[in-house]
Amino acid sequence: MGSGTRRRRRWAAFLGAAALSVTAGGALACPASAEPAQVDFGTHCVPPPIAGIPAIDGTTTAKITVDDATPTVGDTVTVTYTVVKPAASNPVDIDLPADIMTPTGKVALGGAQTGDLTVAGPKKNDPVPGKGAFPSFSMTGTFTVTAPGAITLSPGDYNIHTSYLLELDTPCTVITPPAPVSETITATGGGQTNHRAISLGSASGSPGAGVTVTGTDFAPGAAVTLAGRAGAAETADKATATADAQGSFSGSLAVSDKATTGVVAYEGSVWSDDKGAGPAAYVVIDDTPLPADSQKLNSSVKAGTLSMTQAGDTVELAAVDYGKGGFSRGSLQTVTVKDFRGGPAGWSLTGKVTDFTGPGGAKIDAAKLGWTPVCGTKAGSPSTCRAGSPGSVGSAGATLASAPNGALTGGEFTVDARLSLNVPAFTPPGSYSGVLTLTLT
Repeated sequence: MGSGTRRRRRWAAFLGAAALSVTAGGALACPASAEPAQVDFGTHCVPPPIAGIPAIDGTTTAKITVDDATPTVGDTVTVTYTVVKPAASNPVDIDLPADIMTPTGKVALGGAQTGDLTVAGPKKNDPVPGKGAFPSFSMTGTFTVTAPGAITLSPGDYNIHTSYLLELDTPCTVITPPAPVSETITATGGGQTNHRAISLGSASGSPGAGVTVTGTDFAPGAAVTLAGRAGAAETADKATATADAQGSFSGSLAVSDKATTGVVAYEGSVWSDDKGAGPAAYVVIDDTPLPADSQKLNSSVKAGTLSMTQAGDTVELAAVDYGKGGFSRGSLQTVTVKDFRGGPAGWSLTGKVTDFTGPGGAKIDAAKLGWTPVCGTKAGSPSTCRAGSPGSVGSAGATLASAPNGALTGGEFTVDARLSLNVPAFTPPGSYSGVLTLTLT
């Protein structure tokens, strides 16, 4: 899940500890990861007037994914709203070519934190035949966690803008809001929290069009800067507003830069995480007419996923002698991480292990397993892999490797670790096995 989505994947590997001269094998188990719910909800879609057909009441199938299901108050969470099956279809008999659809929408937050999150997607689609069904599409946006507890995310209204011959919109609204909950995240408390928040009057517009920006929980009377964002960088599109006595404001920002992906607001003239809010997703729809006798050539780079594979499913640790004990050593099967999301989010690969169980109920405590991680980065990767710290793994877990957030992240990485199980001297003879679970987020 792109995006990205940070998508959680768990892999279990049996560590066959050859305790006291007897070895034991094992097999890789891949428990299914918890997936966000795919939900259906009634939708009212209004075709463009030029189509000459009535509104459509149908069913939309959608799901919500996040890059962090357990954030801390103050963290920014990236949300992806995927419309798996739109309720609307191509309202005209004309075949629509590829890459002319720009989707925007809303995600409803509930529970510990409420409000609507603006999301937007790229102009990317497969060709659509006349009167054919619209294809699946995804939209992303971010929000800052302001309260601890369970926060629910439900799909909301969405709009399909088509740029072909004419600029047309097909807005689809949830008939009985809110739609069913697709994803729930659990936020934990943090320190002093920035509760500032903004929302946009629209999620897209033509170059130079004004978008209404409203904000809450800013400092009363503060001068607020409204600015466009192209990824992590600000554009030249700026305006100002003034917060009232309650810390709220409403202003208009003319967005001209076609690379814009979002809008932010902050107190003063320079962005600050402590005194700003956003970005709220926004798309500038390029409706510039082509010169005569010319052709517009479109291309795109398709975002992939965050994934991992491992070279094998069993690790045989060396035997130790009864009465002497000591370290039973081996090497982790090499793990390859591929981050092809192309966004700002980094990743973290963690591991935790169960107790090592043996004959007659004997066991070796999980805390006795230690590792020394090693991480390599493939040449040309935008991110750099960081190995975790040497130490005990245990049932609580530890970091094996990670890559930091950045303006543009991604790449391929190989992760290894030297393993050592500290076996007590008079551990009963026999074979012992534990399960090491790796989680990529």
